Amino acid sequence: MHSIPILSTPCANAPDDPQAGKPCPGCTSHGSGKTKHAHGTSTCQSRGASPAPIQFDARLLGRYDVNGPRYTSYPTALQFRDDFGASDYARAAAQSKRTGKPISLYLHVPFCDTVCFYCACTKIVTSNRAHADAYVARLHTEIARQASLLGAGRTLAQMHWGGGTPTFLSLEQIASLVDAIDRQFVMVHDDSAEYSIEIDPRSAGPASIRALRALGFNRLSIGVQDFDPHVQEAIHRVQPRALVEATLEAARECGFKSVNFDLIYGLPHQTTASFSNTLDAVIEMAPERLSVFSYAHLPQQFKMQRCLPDSLPDGPQKLALLQTIIARLTDAGYVYIGMDHFARPDDELALAQAAGTLHRNFQGYSTRADCDLVGVGMSAIGRIGDSYAQNAKTLKAYYEAIDAGALAIARGVQLDEDDHIRRDVISRLMCHMSLDFSAVEQAHGIDFVSYFADELGELVDLADDGLVAVDPQGLRVLPAGRLLVRVVAQVFDRYRRSAANARCAKVM
Repeated sequence: MHSIPILSTPCANAPDDPQAGKPCPGCTSHGSGKTKHAHGTSTCQSRGASPAPIQFDARLLGRYDVNGPRYTSYPTALQFRDDFGASDYARAAAQSKRTGKPISLYLHVPFCDTVCFYCACTKIVTSNRAHADAYVARLHTEIARQASLLGAGRTLAQMHWGGGTPTFLSLEQIASLVDAIDRQFVMVHDDSAEYSIEIDPRSAGPASIRALRALGFNRLSIGVQDFDPHVQEAIHRVQPRALVEATLEAARECGFKSVNFDLIYGLPHQTTASFSNTLDAVIEMAPERLSVFSYAHLPQQFKMQRCLPDSLPDGPQKLALLQTIIARLTDAGYVYIGMDHFARPDDELALAQAAGTLHRNFQGYSTRADCDLVGVGMSAIGRIGDSYAQNAKTLKAYYEAIDAGALAIARGVQLDEDDHIRRDVISRLMCHMSLDFSAVEQAHGIDFVSYFADELGELVDLADDGLVAVDPQGLRVLPAGRLLVRVVAQVFDRYRRSAANARCAKVM
């Protein structure tokens, strides 16, 4: 094992003359030690503040483009066990109930009336809306049972509806579920909580948007993917720009706090020129947040991906697309949060990262406290106490469990002490691109350098390549490493060499 060089200065690669005004590649500090943020505050840019800007190095990105998890949880779902069941969940729920703390809720609606060929979500494609009736009835039952275990009357700090297509449900069905949630838990009606829903503008017009706002939803996520008609036809999702603009306008008129666009790069027929046109349109519309995902082509796992034409961008073309995306969006004023998320500098996501309060959960980056997450619906994943749990992944198994008077827990994992420590470390890296060793030590009662001696040794190559810098106080992800933060996080993942991890998509 190589020992990693631990720098004696607090700022890696700092200029020889600290008054020269040159930025430090490690933390973007200038000679004065201060820099202006877009939203007008001034703060030291050393450890714990906003991450360094991105340095795009195609050679390094190609070298480190390995399979790796997205770390929306740790341990990841790949480590969930079939022998984790309802009794394990009940124990965790009782532990959570005693705290009485606010909770988060995720509700999964699996139905879509058409199939998008790129999609890897757990879904059921049907045009028969009657299928939703039986599902909604089970959701009502499950919500009541979850509240019984977790404690009714707890404040709902965050809620997200995903799918599938949540707006496959009728507005009456959505309203009935919101009412059930509000009766079992306590929804906050002053917009201080975050209640979001994914919508398909092809099936949810302006009237639906206004109705959703009246039900208490204050954040909206719109699947855009690409505005190019040729690409839309290839992925089987034809969605004109005018449709998205009408949805966005309706959301703003009725007071949605934030709108997110989902985009995907790496789809058939995409070029830097064609996607630049999509970015032009997106920048003009100015959504508060953007999720720009790398398409993961895994046709052996997702058979509908076999319907895509062969004209997928290759590795270098995808990197060129990514470089274009980052350059265009940051030039337009968006803050690169990490992974595939961008936000306007005055959005809560960007402010939370600057304040050091950003978190990650199964929906990605989150502005809310690291609270327990209740998963409701087929295949939904929750995090309660010291465990993760996932519901049955087929409609038949989900219905059978609920009808038998139980929850639909099919698998999960209970964290041990080492999992807790590593989850904290990986979360800090993913959210803040840095680690303060003393903060981890105080939180977990360990000596960081001793506990992670092997991992620090494994960071030698990453440090030599300029992806990270380590000093006696901690670790920083450098500009060249920001796009590879999942690779850095993997060093601290004790399960990374398991056979299951080979099923992950490439990090780029």
